[in-house]
Amino acid sequence: MGDDEALMKTIHLANVACGFHASDFSIMNETVRLAKANNVLVGAHPSLPDRQGFGRREMKMEPGELASCFIYQVGALLGFLVAHDVKLNHIKPHGAVYGMTARDPALARAAVGVAKTFGVPFMGLAGTHHQKAAEELGVPFIAEWFADLDYSPEGNLLITKKHDPVPLSVVQDRVKRLLEEQKITTVSGQLPLPAGVTEVSICCHSDTPGAVEITKTVKALVDVNNAQLA
Repeated sequence: MGDDEALMKTIHLANVACGFHASDFSIMNETVRLAKANNVLVGAHPSLPDRQGFGRREMKMEPGELASCFIYQVGALLGFLVAHDVKLNHIKPHGAVYGMTARDPALARAAVGVAKTFGVPFMGLAGTHHQKAAEELGVPFIAEWFADLDYSPEGNLLITKKHDPVPLSVVQDRVKRLLEEQKITTVSGQLPLPAGVTEVSICCHSDTPGAVEITKTVKALVDVNNAQLA
């Protein structure tokens, strides 16, 4: 979907598609190889079974069905991680099911339960059922924020099937506000980060136009910020 090789030279961790919305066995193998070569941590990025919609269309799923769907995908990626002697770092849902599990407590527990099964942290939206389910199940939680997507006035992530271009100046402003003021930029203003959140993983999508430049821009700002805090 994007320039994975160039992106791997910039990012700290990769959310790797597991075949249900993108990728296949050859691409997963190559992606894990690239991640290892660049010292990038690897997380599983399971989705709804919707390749035609790139996993960004909602569908009805029962909690048990969703758990099985995720276990199947994480297991597929885990095979390549074992082959390359790379550890699974975390699990993060993709696309529509990311939003579904953030809103629905039963689906959230099902998804987080898969992370518990594999003994890894769960990455998701702070202040939603992602975080609540992780706390309930005793699973380490990685809070996430998106540099290249919009947020509603209420602070909900606006998940779209296709990502429009985002000017670098907009990305820079959003990231600086997050790092310097701990505020989320929404379509109508700013909101504070959820209570108790002091660390965030910043996501950049590989299918956003100009993804490599966006990622380089974000990492440069993050590196300066982290160096100041060290």
